[in-house]
This record gives sequence, C-alpha cells and structure tokens, in this order.
Amino acid sequence: MEILLILVLLLVALFVFYYNRIITLENRVNNALSQVDVQLKRRNDLIPNLVNTVKGYAAHETGVFDRVTQARERMLSAGSIEEKSAASNQLTQALRSVFAIAEAYPALKADANFRELQGQLEETENKIAYSRQFFNDTVLDFNNTVTTIPGVFIAQPMGKRPKPFFETDEATRQVPNVNF
Repeated sequence: MEILLILVLLLVALFVFYYNRIITLENRVNNALSQVDVQLKRRNDLIPNLVNTVKGYAAHETGVFDRVTQARERMLSAGSIEEKSAASNQLTQALRSVFAIAEAYPALKADANFRELQGQLEETENKIAYSRQFFNDTVLDFNNTVTTIPGVFIAQPMGKRPKPFFETDEATRQVPNVNF
C-alpha cells in the first residue's frame, strides 16, 4: 500500500512539475515574441524618416520607395509569427535596396540626418537579430518540452502544440542587386 501511495505522489509531483514548466515556457515564448515586436516597431518608426531623407536625393527611385512602404504596411498588419517573419524579411530586403541607392549618392551618404538614421537602423537590426535568436531559443525549449516524454503526455491534454520559429528566408540572406 505504501508503495502505491509513493507512486501516486511521484506521478502527481511529475505532473505538477511538467504542467508548471510548460506554462512557464509558454510565458517565456510570449515575452520573447513581445521583445521582437518592440524592435520591429522601432524599425517601422524609423522608416518614414529614412525614406523622406533618401527621397530628397533620389526622388526618381519610386519603385524602391513603394516596396518599402508596402513592406512596412505588411509588417504593421502582420498577426501570426509566420506573417511577422515574412513581413520582416520583405522589409529587410526593401531597406537593403534603399541603402544600396545611397551608395550612388555621395551627398546623401554625407548627410548627417541620413547617417544618424542609418546608425539607428543598424542598431535596431542588431537588436532584432538578438531578439529573434532569443525567441527561437525559447521556442526550442518549449517545443522540446511539449514533444518529448513525459511532457507530451501533459501538453497534449492542455492543447499545447509546438510553436513556429521566427525564420529568415533565403532572399533576406542574399545581397541585393540594384540597377541604376
């Protein structure tokens, strides 16, 4: 009888431990996503100033500015992790084109406002990269817990499923090709 009681207590303790671990990890995932969102919003807030500064020197590059505007709007309306990831990748590509344009305009590169915005965007991009990495590490911990034994037996009845990673697409990894 004592052995049965000890076994039941161990199973209850194991259940409580994994239940709390799953909830804690899910909260960490949500917090990590919020940190990514903060940095993405910061980048979105810098973009109009950057576009206006570049337009002053290269107003005829309307296609690039349209892509930046569309990507920014897509980023603002993104809801799911997959949508945010895709929109962020599109925006990164569009911004690379803007900076490639700047290479052709020495006066723009020398503009103090442009240099300040470029520095702020580079800093923000670094923070986005760090936030994404932290988010993906947190998602990995969560996914490992809810897909391995014994966590899977507790996660499934709770309705907890693996979460998607914040991924970078192949196009974002490529160097942009801008023709003048």
